[in-house]
Amino acid sequence: MTRKQKKMLYRILASSFLMILLAFVPVQGILRFLLYLIPYGIIGHDILRKAYIGIRNRQVFDENFLMAIATIGALIIGLTQNGDYVEAVAVMLFYQVGELFQSYAVGKSRRNISELMDIRPDYANIEENGQLVRTDPDEIAIGTTIIVCPGEKVPIDGIVTEGHSTLNTSALTGESLPRDIACGDEIISGCINMTGVLKVRTTKEFGESTVSKILDLVENASSRKSRSEDFISRFARIYTPAVCYAALALTFLPPIVNLLFLQQPPRFSLWLYRALSFLVASCPCALVVSVPLSFFAGIGGASKEGILVKGSNYLEALSQTDCVVFDKTGTLTRGVFEVSAICSDTMSDTQLLEYAALAESASSHPISRSLKTAYGKEPDTLRVSDIQEIGGHGVTALIDGISVAAGDEKLMKHLHIDFTPCHLAGTIIHMAVDGKYAGYILISDIVKPNSAQAVSALKRNGVKKTVMLTGDNQATAEQTASALGIDTFYSELLPADKVSKVEYLLSMQPKRRKLAFAGDGINDAPVLSRADIGIAMGAMGSDAAIEAADIVLMDDDPMKIVKAIRISRKCLGIVYQNIIFAIAIKILALVLVAFGAANMWIAIFADVGVMVLAVLNAIRALFVKKC
Repeated sequence: MTRKQKKMLYRILASSFLMILLAFVPVQGILRFLLYLIPYGIIGHDILRKAYIGIRNRQVFDENFLMAIATIGALIIGLTQNGDYVEAVAVMLFYQVGELFQSYAVGKSRRNISELMDIRPDYANIEENGQLVRTDPDEIAIGTTIIVCPGEKVPIDGIVTEGHSTLNTSALTGESLPRDIACGDEIISGCINMTGVLKVRTTKEFGESTVSKILDLVENASSRKSRSEDFISRFARIYTPAVCYAALALTFLPPIVNLLFLQQPPRFSLWLYRALSFLVASCPCALVVSVPLSFFAGIGGASKEGILVKGSNYLEALSQTDCVVFDKTGTLTRGVFEVSAICSDTMSDTQLLEYAALAESASSHPISRSLKTAYGKEPDTLRVSDIQEIGGHGVTALIDGISVAAGDEKLMKHLHIDFTPCHLAGTIIHMAVDGKYAGYILISDIVKPNSAQAVSALKRNGVKKTVMLTGDNQATAEQTASALGIDTFYSELLPADKVSKVEYLLSMQPKRRKLAFAGDGINDAPVLSRADIGIAMGAMGSDAAIEAADIVLMDDDPMKIVKAIRISRKCLGIVYQNIIFAIAIKILALVLVAFGAANMWIAIFADVGVMVLAVLNAIRALFVKKC
């Protein structure tokens, strides 16, 4: 518990003890009234102060005003009528118990987010005269070499220049599996270095690094309100003055009717008591507290799983998703290419692969890297000369004085070489050696292990349509979509075409249903911005993703999309449960109190009891079950 919560707990205990003690003190009259003012003042002085400040600032109608008027009125009734002050103190006491419970619940959900806040680095190590000097990360310039020791947080994004280690990325991704890092690898801030000493050349300033952007995103999430929260705010602004005027009418109208029309005693004190009970029962705490708390807990629970939601409005929209559109490369597939087949006509497969790796030795394209990886050793560039790229369709080179061409069908046609067309799914590298067709190499993107499971889980969770967008050819796209169970796919798309397809799909969406787009966040910013909900996957270190997306998944597991949707729907379910439950109980209690069928104790339950139950329900949004 915080210091403030402990102080409130002590006040509650002190006030409760004094109430019990006074029950056994045989005093009456004004002395009894003054004695009961002691526990009342201990437990309620801050509520009275807030009510006074609200009146002074012309913001009268809030829960503090309702509690102040109701309890002061109950004290006056006790003083002038029956000498019973227990209800007045009890109303304030139980209200503060509810407030303490709410504060604890909010603190619990904040701790989930504060665990994420632990990724904020306190310092960065730089080497001066052979000694490590701790420096504020804000003072580190781009290009500075910093040292990260075992057990320390990586303070700033950069590239490892020396050393190898394993990183704990659980604070960012929600996953416990460590990540191996070696010289030349990119490293992002917020991870924890577990084993070796690393030297890192910074590539960003601290304010632009991954950890800063994530912290800013989470800290500002509560500023983006959902429609449900806006409704409750508007409802409270109208509801609270309305019940105050209703209580005023309940105080005076029945006595006037009794006196003038029914020729009966006005029984003013009876109707005043009912009006005060009406005020207690009417307090909108359960709604005002539980609805924002539910969203806050949902965002906190999601952040613990490595799912960063920029606001409760996006969490609410995600719950209404019935169409999920995927970018293929980097989202459903790893974006890592590998040689999956070799077909040679005039030489061995090994020799054909060697020629391809040597011809592509000067290129850094992913296709070229996959050929060199499959070759298994560093190409001897001294054997290669006269390398020429042909219009983005491939390369030609001299290898050991023999002409070699590697590329697509257009390259073969350009060189007037007869080739065998291949209709397999994937990227086809046709090879020509010494002017003659030598065969082809098939290169395929690797599908992520969880992609098919994620698509299936989305359908089980009420997503009616799944769509895949890709720049790959028709055969490759069709094979991937079929293997993963995707309903619809569009192939051979440029980035602008993807935006057009998403706009078309949006136009086909039913009213009040949402479309989510999931991309790897590197080149999908326009589509992420255009969709109802943009989900950036595996976005550690991707500035474009963090800026453009509404929801950021801190690793590349597509099952996190399913988890995000389940969290959002659970959260919205809790919100609607609390709204319906609270309003129903309030209406019932108000009617019973107005007609004299319920007393102040029922009113207390309708206020504090309902708030406690609603807060307990809201806390459930913190806990995320496995998919």
